[in-house]
Amino acid sequence: MFTGIVEELGEVTAVESLDDASRFRLRGPIVTEGAKHGDSIAVNGVCLTVVEHEGDEFTADVMAETLNRSSLGVLAVGSRVNLERPMALGARLGGHIVQGHVDGTGEVIERKPSENWELVKISLPADLTRYVVEKGSITVDGISLTVVDAGPDYFTVSLIPTTLGLTTLGLKQPGDPVNLEVDVIAKYVERLMGSREVTP
Repeated sequence: MFTGIVEELGEVTAVESLDDASRFRLRGPIVTEGAKHGDSIAVNGVCLTVVEHEGDEFTADVMAETLNRSSLGVLAVGSRVNLERPMALGARLGGHIVQGHVDGTGEVIERKPSENWELVKISLPADLTRYVVEKGSITVDGISLTVVDAGPDYFTVSLIPTTLGLTTLGLKQPGDPVNLEVDVIAKYVERLMGSREVTP
């Protein structure tokens, strides 16, 4: 379980292509502190398992399903990534409940800078639009954000200087892919309401 509060901007240091997967080596001094085999670390919002850990780097295997459903497949050596360790029991929930299970990908459509913040417009897959509402929560590349405007095939978010400076969203340009995870509570509510029998 994560909160969508990125701990550090890490870097991909190696990518090994396997038959039906890829192995990534990533650098992140903060998230690797005390890390061990089997721990979880979110990489651009995707929950990955630590395979090896040495110094300030760790390796993680990414299966084909994850590569196909997320934007991790476009990562290369030198790519910057958002990193977050799982939430500690009893810690403050600074963002919202994030599972690290990507629901789909979108693309940055446009950026509108302002003096103290920046409005970013991101495309939204049709099957996810029902879960995204104005002033609701959404996770973009592992970052917990508040939806400013929810359109039929897009949404917008406002980014403060801290988010721009400390996450990948400060680097993304129009056309770049991003991982999206909608609010899991909305999905549970939909499932529960759909299973209710309608009585006359």
